[in-house]
Amino acid sequence: MSKGENITISRAEYQELLNKSSEVDWLKDQLEQLKRMIFGQKRERFISSDPNQRVLFDLPAEEAPEKETEQISYTREKPKKNKKQPLRAEIPNHFPRKTKILEPENIPADARKIGESITEILEYIPANVYVLKFIRPKYIVENNDEETKIAIAPLPSLPISKGNAGASMIAHILISKFIDHLPYFRQSKIFKRQNLYIPDSTIGGWANTAITNWLAPLWEAMKTKMVETDYLMADETPIPVLTKDKPGSTHRGYHWVYYDPVRKMAVFDYQESRGREGPKNFLKDFKGTLQTDGYSAYDKLGNKIKFLACFAHARRKFEIALKNDPVRAKRALMLIQELYEIEREAGEAELSFDEIKTLRQEKSVPVLKKFEKFLIEEKPRVLPKSAIGKAFSYTLHLWPRLKGYVEDGRYKLDNNLIENSLRGVALGRKNYLFAGSHEGAKNAAIVYSLVTTCKINDIEPFQWLKETLETIPDYPAKHLYKLIPGQK
Repeated sequence: MSKGENITISRAEYQELLNKSSEVDWLKDQLEQLKRMIFGQKRERFISSDPNQRVLFDLPAEEAPEKETEQISYTREKPKKNKKQPLRAEIPNHFPRKTKILEPENIPADARKIGESITEILEYIPANVYVLKFIRPKYIVENNDEETKIAIAPLPSLPISKGNAGASMIAHILISKFIDHLPYFRQSKIFKRQNLYIPDSTIGGWANTAITNWLAPLWEAMKTKMVETDYLMADETPIPVLTKDKPGSTHRGYHWVYYDPVRKMAVFDYQESRGREGPKNFLKDFKGTLQTDGYSAYDKLGNKIKFLACFAHARRKFEIALKNDPVRAKRALMLIQELYEIEREAGEAELSFDEIKTLRQEKSVPVLKKFEKFLIEEKPRVLPKSAIGKAFSYTLHLWPRLKGYVEDGRYKLDNNLIENSLRGVALGRKNYLFAGSHEGAKNAAIVYSLVTTCKINDIEPFQWLKETLETIPDYPAKHLYKLIPGQK
């Protein structure tokens, strides 16, 4: 074939070449994602460059002028560097202090004290287990008109009836498991170092009894309270579960999480599958706006629910596509970055919900229109199976839900708040690996709901859990919602 000769191919051959090209791009995208999962950074932060600032070494090789070089050698004095002394972090004042005075030796009696030097260091005493002994004196009460009686004070209500674990012990066990991610058998070993022998089965029994008897009713009150609002976020995460029907392997269950960003409350709901039955049952009485990642299971919950999507998920798609199509991906990421800058401005100014809505109408809406125009114009020019094609398809498919956040100042740009609440579950999976049963997974959802709600309300979870376990046995059932962390 001579140079410059035209090649004619049929439409079928052209389509086949196009399909092969699309398949190659898809395979490259899969390889890039696999390399990213194994070797890459997990962060999704995008830093856009200043369009007015040229990038160093961005000239093509043929445009770079050749320069003459020469070798220069000289001797100079190396400047002395003044090393900064490391600063000790101040120890907070709320810790108790023990004082030890160190007097110098051989001080004459007539020496005058002119001051003192104070140095504070942190010391540690291992956690102490103690026994609380209730002594109840018995009295004979004689009465001429009535029978003789024996008087004895009643025992206070205990988290475990006829058990020997108090509220603080159970609170410690639950916090160690679900916040510090220490399985029960590790806790048993820690107690053993203190010469306290408690089998991990006993520890688990204490925890499960307290959850079932006292924390489960409080969780039910949280569920009822959660759906009374008109704006929620929702997400789900898997959890391996041991079951009898799968010996030697685990069942893939799911924690469905519902988050109220206004009242700062999170509820975990364990379901055995990822089907729509979970959110359908939980949200059967909910009327309002639900913000999700676009998972189709939420779509058939009825007309009473309006949907919002998450810009963080859309941003993630374009961030993955950076190597596939850097020009279009960077353009999309810069537009999304503008939207986040507006949200950051609102947060720093501590604007009210009405003021946030006004700011969005003024600044965010024009950016969204620009973004939508860019998506519509560029989508036909990208291969559907490529990373950039998937990013365009995902974003355009959810576009009405993505831009809906500007209609109310309470609405968020993304679902990051609920994703942050799922981190404890992810860390737990790496430590205790799986739930021992479906009931165990349900109990985990109850505790995660309570400790996560404590966290987002800046409440110390151990103290709250201890006080709740002491209070709830005698608390009126119809007022349980008052014990929800951060709620009144």
